[in-house]
Amino acid sequence: EANDPLCAEVSVRLPERIGDLDRVWTDAQATAAWGDPSAVLFRCGLESPAASTLQCVSFGGVDWLVDDEDYPSLRMTTFGRTPAAQAYVDTSKISGDQALEALKLAVGTLPVTGQCTTVTEATDDGEDAPETATE
Repeated sequence: EANDPLCAEVSVRLPERIGDLDRVWTDAQATAAWGDPSAVLFRCGLESPAASTLQCVSFGGVDWLVDDEDYPSLRMTTFGRTPAAQAYVDTSKISGDQALEALKLAVGTLPVTGQCTTVTEATDDGEDAPETATE
C-alpha cells in the first residue's frame, strides 16, 4: 500500500538528516534511506501489525513495536497506525531512539487506530522508563 496518499503525506515530511546521516534518495515509492552505506531504511504502506509480545516504545505519541531478531539492526514498526510504517536501523551506526525521534513528526501524521497497552517512554535523560498507556 505504498501508493496510499497518507504515505505521500509522510514522505514529504521525512527529515533530510538523522543524526549525522544524510538522506539518500530512493526510487521506490514511500521509502527513504539515510547514510552511505544506509544505516536507516524506512518504508510506509505496510499492513498494521496485530497484537504482539514485542517490546513497544513510544516517541512523540507514536507507538513502535521493536523486533531485535537481526540485532544489532532493529526492525521497528508502528503500532496503532494505518497504514503502518517501518524503520530498519543499524544500531552499530546510530541509535534506534535517535532514528525514531527524527521520524516521529512525519509518521505522526498517520491516523491513530490503536495503541500499545504497555509502552516504554523515552525520558529526558535518555533512559527508558516503563509506562502504561491509557485508552
